[in-house]
Amino acid sequence: MNLARTTATARRVLAQLRHDPRTIALLLVVPCLLLTLLRFMYDGQPQAFDRVGAALLGIFPLLVMFLVTSVAMLRERTTGTLERLLTMPLGKLDLLLGYALAFGVVALVQAALASALTLGLLGLDVAGPTWLLFAVALGDGLLGMALGLLVSAFAATEFQAVQFLPAVILPQLLLCGLFVPRDSMASGLRGLSDVLPLSYAVDAMTRITTTAGTGGPLLRDLAVIAGSALLALALGAATLRRRTA
Repeated sequence: MNLARTTATARRVLAQLRHDPRTIALLLVVPCLLLTLLRFMYDGQPQAFDRVGAALLGIFPLLVMFLVTSVAMLRERTTGTLERLLTMPLGKLDLLLGYALAFGVVALVQAALASALTLGLLGLDVAGPTWLLFAVALGDGLLGMALGLLVSAFAATEFQAVQFLPAVILPQLLLCGLFVPRDSMASGLRGLSDVLPLSYAVDAMTRITTTAGTGGPLLRDLAVIAGSALLALALGAATLRRRTA
């Protein structure tokens, strides 16, 4: 990895985002609007919002980051930008880490806005440290970004990239414990949920809302989220191709 090339890639991606207000709105505004809508859905039921709102604080940014990064990286290939970049002394890891750095900055802002809104105006009550809620929301955004970069290598068109959303994210959403406690699932489904990173994201948010302080299970959840993001980036570098087949 070359730090100068990585930061140059990150600056280029951020410059592109700065001139795309619709993508910025999708990344920063839409998660906040969805959380606000959820709060009004549970108006008069603060305990229900505390239970569901924290989990969705991590899920909404993950969904949005997955969608935007998968389409953005695919566009690099379909427009020939990636092929031109890789003819220069720019490694695949430099490129992906540059994207990760750029969208990591966006995920940081996204998590800060969503966490401040949820804990402030929307009145989410958490038993644990509020900074941990922010950390998990940030980790979930980075995980969505890494998964989006990974699946972009397997799509030939932007439409196919969008199709990976129900294929990759929705099964995790159904099995993460948001709708049915994972302990109540059939053994096969419980075993499958144990290897899906979104399950640990929801578990971490649930622990923060119900338990004061930090403990081994929460740190394990954070480690799994971070490790899954790093693994997705490594696999993305290994499968990255210059152009769409």
